[in-house]
Amino acid sequence: MSKINFHLVKIARPKDDMSINVIIGQSHFIKTVEDIHEALVNSVPGIKFGLAFCEASGDKMIRHSSTDKKMGKLAIDNAKKIMAGHVFVLFLKDVFPINVLQSIKRVPEVCDIFCASANPLEVIVAETEQGRGVLGIIDGTSTQKVEDKTDITKRVGFLRQIGYKK
Repeated sequence: MSKINFHLVKIARPKDDMSINVIIGQSHFIKTVEDIHEALVNSVPGIKFGLAFCEASGDKMIRHSSTDKKMGKLAIDNAKKIMAGHVFVLFLKDVFPINVLQSIKRVPEVCDIFCASANPLEVIVAETEQGRGVLGIIDGTSTQKVEDKTDITKRVGFLRQIGYKK
């Protein structure tokens, strides 16, 4: 009978820097790095990002690309901790995931997006004799209450303030 071990991987990033967002997903081919890179730079001119991709066959390397050394190091460091087949870790600086998610989802190699967040993240990883895989993501903290009318007004106002609603 095969054995399975579980790991909880905390995504490391600078504390209290809400200008840094993380997207974690799964893809299926070495071409992922170039195609996600192109999707990002074509979506947001001057975008700052770091991308790392855990190759699951062949040379089994962490493939990477970035436009920002700090974001690139964060992506590689976190991919080293996850080490799950065909998982990519993308750190974004001064851009919201909403600005790039649709472009990333249209990359033919991308199979799934596990999360896109500025919250503290934990990745639940399963490990067998064959390798490692992502089971899920803990995104942020537990919900505390149901919004009331005041909270709704704040939410609606915030979305208009940052330009996402008119």
